[in-house]
Amino acid sequence: MELRPRHRKSFSGFTEEEIEKMENELKQSGEQDFDQHVCKKLAGVFSHSKGRAGKPIVKWTEVQTWLQNRQKCCLSKYNSAESNRKLPDVTEECALKEENQRFHMPEGKKVPDLSDLQFEARSSVDGAWYDVDTFTSHRFLESGEPEVLVRYVGFGPEEDEWINVRKSVRERSVALENKECIKVRVGDSALCFQEGKDNARYVEARILEIQKKFHDIRGCRCLFVIQYDHDNTREIVHMRRLCFRPSILGRLSQI
Repeated sequence: MELRPRHRKSFSGFTEEEIEKMENELKQSGEQDFDQHVCKKLAGVFSHSKGRAGKPIVKWTEVQTWLQNRQKCCLSKYNSAESNRKLPDVTEECALKEENQRFHMPEGKKVPDLSDLQFEARSSVDGAWYDVDTFTSHRFLESGEPEVLVRYVGFGPEEDEWINVRKSVRERSVALENKECIKVRVGDSALCFQEGKDNARYVEARILEIQKKFHDIRGCRCLFVIQYDHDNTREIVHMRRLCFRPSILGRLSQI
């Protein structure tokens, strides 16, 4: 099976702040090409930002590729962020109402506000998890299973994919700060960054062993023995290659 092509080194793609900066650069530059100087400057700013802590650095060629692709495929997005959203048709709307009627919040409970949540989805192409940019449409199968049409961060509409909501969509995993390594426990599920010759992706793994180390100027030096879910192989990695479910952030530190 052919792996989903990657043009960046980071699973999580560019952050919202980084995308905003690059879109501003697109607006200012118009239709001109992007030279190394501009792309290297942006890559340097991104790589040293606080929001990229624990993630791989950004290469200038990755910035250039993103800018060129967005310039060709998504120019209309700069004028209206909503213009590319596909509204559900009448059939989908009725199905959504019918599905919503099956689920009721307990009396006295408020519907949670999900507007600030960010999501990730597991691709059926390679089984890896990618950050969700937008849900462009939805549908219900004859079995009643809900699916959403996912636009992945950093990818164009040609890579959109129908994903099962219950099985393959969840709140986005997060990278931990160096000092938060003490929150990780044996048995925890994690996403581990894998970089091959032709692809880079985040895949599911489980923490088997934690080797505590003194931190230094480079940050956390602890080692984590992990086992990948897809092939049961094991590897020893540093924390910078791992992302965890957001629930770990509220966990009390284990000393």
